[in-house]
Parts: sequence; C-alpha cells; structure tokens
Amino acid sequence: MSREIKSPVTGTVWKIEVAVGEQVDADDDLVIVESMKMEIPVVADNDCTVEEIRAREGDAVTDDQVLLVVDH
Repeated sequence: MSREIKSPVTGTVWKIEVAVGEQVDADDDLVIVESMKMEIPVVADNDCTVEEIRAREGDAVTDDQVLLVVDH
C-alpha cells in the first residue's frame, strides 16, 4: 500500500537522505526541509520502501506538498 509523505512546512528542500528502492526504518530521516533558517527533518513513521521521490534538493515546497511516496 503506497502512502504520500508530505512537507510539514513551507520552505526549501535542503537535503534528500534516501533513494528510490531504499528500505528505511521507522524514525529514519527521509528529507530535510529548511524553513526560516531551521532544518526540519521529515522522518519515516514506520518501516517502508521508497517508491518515488517527487522533490529535488533546492526545490521550494509548500506546506502539505508531497515529497515522497513510500510503500509499507
């Protein structure tokens, strides 16, 4: 079952920590979003596999914009 991982804030994608096909554990960092000079980690809430990355480093993103699609 696929699930979308969304940005918690409006900001800039500072770093993408995963790759398509990678298996990640719960609480692993997926993406770091920078907002107002703060780095906000977007973490996996359970074990999953990254299916799709919809953002690139340097992209401006809005609150609730889809960053990744994962399968768990």
